This record gives sequence, structure tokens and C-alpha cells, in this order.
Amino acid sequence: MNSLERARHVLKIESEEIERLAARLDHHFEKAITLLRETTERRGKIVILGVGKSGHIGDKIAATLTSTGTPAVVLNSLNALHGDLGVICDGDLLLLLSYSGETAELLNLLPSLAHFDARRIAITGNLRSTLAQSSDVVLDVSVLQEACPHNLAPTSSTTVMMALGDALAMVLLEARGFTREDFARFHPAGRLGHSILLRVRKMMRPLSEVVAMQPTALVLDVLKELNKKRLGAAILVHPDGTLAGIFTHGDFVRHFTSDPQIEKRSVSEVMITSPITIDQDKLAPDVLAILEHHRIEDLVVLDEQQKVVGLIDSQDLFRWRVL
Repeated sequence: MNSLERARHVLKIESEEIERLAARLDHHFEKAITLLRETTERRGKIVILGVGKSGHIGDKIAATLTSTGTPAVVLNSLNALHGDLGVICDGDLLLLLSYSGETAELLNLLPSLAHFDARRIAITGNLRSTLAQSSDVVLDVSVLQEACPHNLAPTSSTTVMMALGDALAMVLLEARGFTREDFARFHPAGRLGHSILLRVRKMMRPLSEVVAMQPTALVLDVLKELNKKRLGAAILVHPDGTLAGIFTHGDFVRHFTSDPQIEKRSVSEVMITSPITIDQDKLAPDVLAILEHHRIEDLVVLDEQQKVVGLIDSQDLFRWRVL
């Protein structure tokens, strides 16, 4: 095999092992979700233990759980017997990771872990192992083959273990009703958190910065204002502040092909009378969804009284780092 063929072969093996994992999920997985949820609801935490590659995966699982509203910590198995067992409290849930189920560092901890009122979930590839036999719930991550050409380096097995951790976190997230807004609370400095928390009233262009005219205006006058402010759309507003319509450069071009004298007409004759709008208290993801669904570039913003308060141009999404 050349390098590309080998890479595809590796990915094929690992994807097939994930498919095998998905096919054998059963009531044990559901019981694990129940334990995780009950622990979180009574304000306990998830304590994750693993050694070597499993330890690295434990770090990732803990980070995913914590970022989605389920407090989780990693207990270093090597330091546990030297004081770090103090991180465990009665009512916590222990998530024990070992593909063989016979990792000495974990097995040495079992007598000490028995002193805590903490249920155990084992994630292992050996259902008959000591670790499996000493746990309340056992999740099977066994694989038929590693992606390593010598079938030695943990590859498929680590991928499957990681994927199962993601499955636990995502199913638990949904079961607990964890929302996009909740996610943003835990990621305030990140780009995703920023965009999720950003409201339309913050990112819109206010009326003072856009072209807002009455529908009785001539198309020529509207075009002059658009060119002056270098904008692609004008909002047409009734005297009471309610929306009459929208008129864009694109609308002008489309009408001009059939009516070269369009600039002399009232904009009310050629404007779009029912443009897509959005409430000023909606969030940035709502803006993105509407623009993509309707394939438009401009979105009129309304307040709670249905009065026009601003405009969002698709270019604003880049300015506010929504895209």
C-alpha cells in the first residue's frame, strides 16, 4: 500500500469498529446514563480514572462532560494512594477506563475505592476482567483489530473508547435539557460562546446608520442614499414607524431590464412588501439560520411593537465573528 491507501485503510478499520460499538449498545449504556444523570442532579461529580492512553482519553471525556454541564474531574491513578483520593466524595460516580480491565494501577485502588459510597462504571474491552467484575455497570469497547499494522499500538481501541465517551456526554446533555445558551455560559471567551450570547440588538445597524425612507420616495432618491452610505438595501418605513418594505440594488437591476425609467417611479411600486424580519432580542444563531434558509443578505430588525429599529447585513456576521 502507498501512504494514501494505508491512511484510508486505517480510517476504514477504525470506522468499522465504531459501527460495531454502535450496534452493540444496549441497556447497560442506558443504565450508565441514568447513573450519570442521577449523580449530576444530586450535585455529585464524575471522577474519571485511567492510566496511559486511557488516562489521556479520560482527560478528554472529563473536559467534554464539564463543558456540557456535568462536573467531572480526573484522578491521577499514580497519586491517588498518596492523598489524591481526597477528591472523591460519597455520592460521586467513578468512571474507570482500562481496555484490558487488568491495569495494575487501577486494580490497586479498588480496595480503597470501596470505602466510598460511589457507584462505578467500567469502560473496558474485557467483560470478564477484574475491573468489570467489580463495577456496577460495564460498557464494552472491545475491538476485533487495532489499526496498527502489527495489531499492537492502541488505535481502534482508543478511538472506540473516545467515541463512547462522546456518546455518553451527548446523550446526557440532551437528557438534562442542556441548551445552546447553557453551553455559551461555560464558553464565554470562545468564538462559539460569543456568537451564541450575541443578541440582534447588539449586532444590528441602527436606523441612523442605514437608509430608511418613506415608501412615497422616488427610486432615484433611494439609490442616491444607498450610494451615499454604500449600502445594498433600503428599508421603507411608514410614518408610524412600521415596516412598509425593502428595496435593494438587486431589485433595481432586475426591474431596470424591463423598465429603464424605473428611477422616476415611486419605490412603493417596486419594493418587496413582505420582507423577512427578525426580533431585536433574538440571538446570532437565529440570524444565521434565517439568512441561510431564505438565501437573503439583508434582514430587517423589529422591536416588540413591530416598529423598525435596524438592519442586519450578511457582512455584519463577519464583523461580529459569527462566521
